[in-house]
Amino acid sequence: MQAGILIIDFGSQYTQLIARRVRELNVYSLIYPYNKITNRLLKDLNPSGVILSGGPNSVLDKNAPNFPKIILKLGKPILGICYGLQILSKYFGGEISSSFNREYGYANIKIQSKSKIIPFNWHRNKKAKVWMSHGDNVKKIPKNFSIVATSNNKNISIIENTKMKIYGLQFHPEVEHTDQGNQLIKKFVFTICKTN
Repeated sequence: MQAGILIIDFGSQYTQLIARRVRELNVYSLIYPYNKITNRLLKDLNPSGVILSGGPNSVLDKNAPNFPKIILKLGKPILGICYGLQILSKYFGGEISSSFNREYGYANIKIQSKSKIIPFNWHRNKKAKVWMSHGDNVKKIPKNFSIVATSNNKNISIIENTKMKIYGLQFHPEVEHTDQGNQLIKKFVFTICKTN
C-alpha cells in the first residue's frame, strides 16, 4: 500500500506548507527528518514519490544535512526544492556556488525547454513569476541532467533527469507567491508520480 508522498525535511520554514499543498490534492503525505530515513521506513511507507524540502543551511557547510541516498533505491520520482535541489545537484556531481547572485522575493524565470513538471501556462508564456529564497545556487548541473528554466538573474531555476525522474527547483512552488505553484506540485504528484 502506498503512503502517497514522502516529504523529507531539511529544516525549511515551508515544510508543513509542502505537505498541506499535497494534502489539498487529496493525497496522503508524511514528513520525516532527513536523518530519520531508513530502509525499513521506506519499505513500510512505499511512497509513490519523494519531495526534498528547502532548509536554512548551505550544502557547502561542513556539517550540512546529508542527502539520504537510500531513497534512490525506491526508484520513485524525486522533487528537490531549494536546498533539496542543491543537495541533489551536489550528490550527483554538480557544482554549487555561494555567490553574489542571491535571490529573495519575486523573480521571473524563463522556460527554456518543455518538461512534464511545468504547468501549461508556463509553457505557453515561456516564463513565470516565482518566489525565491536562497543564497547558494547551482553553478553547474550534474551529468545527465538538463536545464529547464533560468531566472532573470541568470540562476539555474529548474533542472531534470527524466530517465531517473528527478526534478529540482530553486524556487518555492508551495507558497502562494509563486504563480501556479500548486499546479506544478499537482504535475509532480499525478503526472510524474502517478499517485492514485
